[in-house]
Parts: sequence; structure tokens; C-alpha cells
Amino acid sequence: MATYIVGDIQGCFAELQQLLARVEFDPRNDELWLAGDLVARGPQSLATLRYIKSLGSSAQIVLGNHDLHLIAAWLGFAKVKKKDQTSAILGAPDCDELMHWLRRQPLIVAHPQHQFIMVHAGISPQWTPQQALTLAEEVHQVLRGDSYGAFFQHMYGDHPNYWFDDLTGFARLRFIVNVFTRMRYCYCDGSLDFQNKQPPQSNSDTSLHPWFEIDGPHIGSQTILFGHWAALMGATKRSDVIGLDTGCVWGNQLTMLRWQDQALFSQPSLSQRSA
Repeated sequence: MATYIVGDIQGCFAELQQLLARVEFDPRNDELWLAGDLVARGPQSLATLRYIKSLGSSAQIVLGNHDLHLIAAWLGFAKVKKKDQTSAILGAPDCDELMHWLRRQPLIVAHPQHQFIMVHAGISPQWTPQQALTLAEEVHQVLRGDSYGAFFQHMYGDHPNYWFDDLTGFARLRFIVNVFTRMRYCYCDGSLDFQNKQPPQSNSDTSLHPWFEIDGPHIGSQTILFGHWAALMGATKRSDVIGLDTGCVWGNQLTMLRWQDQALFSQPSLSQRSA
């Protein structure tokens, strides 16, 4: 059995199909892990959701910021962004079924056999991996429960941007979600910055560092697999951190890792899309 991990699809379903065909993916024997942002700017977000859902236990996803925004739009707490191509989902006959399935997905997952953790954006330098998993479960319980709508009403915002153990209520949940789905740069104390989206080589603010380059307990024995940051300009592949968002939706490529032999596969974008 092979384990494949894919970066942000964002509705680039044709590219995903080509990658899976190339490696002869078989859901009866293989498993597919997806690092969030299944939907948004690409042309086939509805097909992407339907396919991943159809894989059942052969697929494991984590939620990304675009996935959460889609749920918020479905609930009426946000508007579909101008460049998103998700209207087909909201008008589909199986929309409610898809959205209830999506909201029950986790924010971070540790593989039960292999030594890796998958998350969309990253893990706070203030947390250990185990603490991250525990805190994510607080949000999971809300998203899977009857009060999920109230969370989406209060999900948006950049504050708090620093973790305190005594954070409570929606402020606590918002920080946790922002770490897992929106984080790129942090200050050395672990506080979050949401404005700077430049690649590290273009970043002129020396007080900001990629979350995975800050010393902290978040980088441990398990490799962290993430997406979200296409501006990193290619797959970030270290022994402890692997970034897989290579900007397929922006005209670059979709990247997939086979865990067992660490082989990387890429599929160039089949159409150019503007940022």
C-alpha cells in the first residue's frame, strides 16, 4: 500500500486525475492525503469535493482556509470571493451533503503508521505537535457539533495573534484555526503576522520568519507536511518539514509526495489563471 500526499488542489481536478493516473493510484490498496484547500480558484471545485468524498476511508483531508470560507458562504456568514469558482457547489443538489461532510473534517492529522503530521498552514512555534493535536480537537468538537454555525459567525479576524493558555471562547478557537489554516510568517516570540505573503527570499522585514524556521517545540520527531504557501516557489523538502503547495491554480504545478520512498511527482497546470 502506498501513501500519497497532495498539496493544494483548489479545484484543479484534471491535474489531480493525471497525477493519480501516473502513479496508478488504487483506492482499494492506496491512500490519498490532501493538505487542505480542495476548492476555490480552479474550475472543478465541485468535482474535486465529490471525488474525494467518494473515496471514503481511502482519503484523508485537513481543512484549509478556502474550505472554511466555502462553509461560511454556505451558511450565509461570508460572500463568495470574486475570483473563487465555488458557485457550482453552492447550487448543487448535493451541496448540503458535501458541506456537512466537509465541516466534519479535521484541521490536523497524525498518520497512524508513518511518522508524519499533515496540516494546511503549519504549527505554532509556541506549541508541541501533541499540543497542536489536542488544541485542534477543541475546534473539531465545535465543527462536528450542533453549534458549528456560531463558530463561523466569529471565525474571521486577525486577533488574537499570540497564544495564551487562558484564551477562551471564540478568541481561542479563532487563534487555533488561524494557525492551522492561515499562518505563514511569525515573529520570534511566536506571534502571527497575516499581512506578509512574500516568499522568504523577497521578505525585507527581518523581524519576520517562516513559522518552520523559528526555534520552538513545534518541530519534533514527526515530519510536518503542509500546503498553503505557494510563494515558497516549489516544494519545501526537509527531513522535518515538507511544503507541497506549488501553485497549480496560479499556472504552476500540482505536487504529490509518495511517502514510502519520498518520491515527488508533479503535474503542470493545464490552464493559466491570474492571481
